[in-house]
Amino acid sequence: MVKFLTKRSDLTRVSLVLSIFTLVAFHWPFFRLVLDNIDGGFNGAFITGSLGVMMLALNFFFYYLLLFLGHLVGKIILAASFVCNAICLYFINTYEVLITDGMMGNVFNTRYSEASGYFSWPAVWYFLFWGIVPCVYIFARWFDYGTPKRFFARTGIALAVTLTVALVNMQNWPWIDRNATQLGSLIMPWSYTANTVRYYNSVRKNNRKEIPLPDAKIATDSKDVCVLIIGESARRGNFSLYGYGKPTNPLMEKDGVVALVADAAATYTTAAVKAILDHKPSNKLYEILPNYLDRCGVDVTWRTNNWGEPPVHIDKYYKPKDIVSLYPQADGEADDTYDGILLAGLKEEILSGDRDKMLIVLHTSTSHGPTYYKKYPPEFEVFSPVCTTVEMSKADPEELMNAYDNTIVYTDWLVHSVIEILREIHDRRSCMIFVSDHGESLGEGNLYMHGAPMLIAPREQVEIPFIVWTSDETMKKVDTNEKVGQYHVFHSVLSFLGIDSPVYDESLDIW
Repeated sequence: MVKFLTKRSDLTRVSLVLSIFTLVAFHWPFFRLVLDNIDGGFNGAFITGSLGVMMLALNFFFYYLLLFLGHLVGKIILAASFVCNAICLYFINTYEVLITDGMMGNVFNTRYSEASGYFSWPAVWYFLFWGIVPCVYIFARWFDYGTPKRFFARTGIALAVTLTVALVNMQNWPWIDRNATQLGSLIMPWSYTANTVRYYNSVRKNNRKEIPLPDAKIATDSKDVCVLIIGESARRGNFSLYGYGKPTNPLMEKDGVVALVADAAATYTTAAVKAILDHKPSNKLYEILPNYLDRCGVDVTWRTNNWGEPPVHIDKYYKPKDIVSLYPQADGEADDTYDGILLAGLKEEILSGDRDKMLIVLHTSTSHGPTYYKKYPPEFEVFSPVCTTVEMSKADPEELMNAYDNTIVYTDWLVHSVIEILREIHDRRSCMIFVSDHGESLGEGNLYMHGAPMLIAPREQVEIPFIVWTSDETMKKVDTNEKVGQYHVFHSVLSFLGIDSPVYDESLDIW
């Protein structure tokens, strides 16, 4: 063993061993996807084999390049990539996720409290066996780096093999292009490397100064309050308001709410919340709803137990700890690990408002997986038994559905509680709009949670609830036959609060 570790190993052999290990260890999901999407026969086998050879040659090229030019730095980069590969493989196999730029956004924006919910012993074994073992191999071996002549010869051969295979497969490029999004999201380590760059490029663009919208003015004299509740991972199909067989909305069904049919604009939080707050679909960072209304004189409050919203530039931006500080009586009455904390002092805040127009946004996290059973207080466990494992693919489907349905029961209580508060405030016209950021997969098609690219996203991740209540009898006749979307929120809030704005679009007004 000592002799093996002290003997210098040719860099060609090391790079080839690591390339083969990468291909075999981390790419079963990739080749499973390929085999599921090609016809049988010679051409199917040829595509599969060609992709394998190209990946092997490209990995060899980059591994050889890193180690020859970087030496110790190259070893560190490679070791880090194997650890990341192992973590990605665990999530791909366990949750059937795709490593897209949107998914990398979820990774970089996830709080510790959410990330810790994914811990499991299989995750540890993935980390140790697929991540740490190759790291030990890399750092334990002494390399014979060879000469520059050998470097150019080896890397040249690798590139020549890649180019040759690509040219031979010219007739198969349409198939590869058609499946590029899914295939690219499963190639290690390039999927998370390239998509991390893409994500931060989008963040850099979005963090530019907001493009201000045209000035708006308050056009009515009435005292109004609108409460916008942004749900998390709540899919329409599990709301009894929309015909689900289990009684998940017993309170709202008696509240006189209107349930509209809606689709999400994205399947991950950052993009979907932006859509809810934007006046139109755009990759640009326009002034979002709370900032816009605050600038034109509306009393705006944002209460959040979540993350992922665009930059909110208002004075009243509260997290659970801020709410407990403002309303000390809430400490003990509402557990700040649940979304109920967002209701603490809500009535008092509305009553104390000194402006005629008020917008209050509650950004919840109630149905975010994988630990659905931890997202609601024990008294809301209406359906049991429930799934308590983070390995959703191994969970009993009925138990997984029960745990998720209990989050919808809790959501029902949250929305109902807001409506009850608004009913008790008689000196303001009021409305409540509940809209989820996106839906959730619970094993349909072997998919779990959310984040699938919109081009291939299943309906479970796209179909969302859009629920409305108002105290104004003259505005209750909402057209339930018209399909709506998240961009309806901006214009509907403007309409209810009586805001006269050049960007108002009547076609996106639910009222």
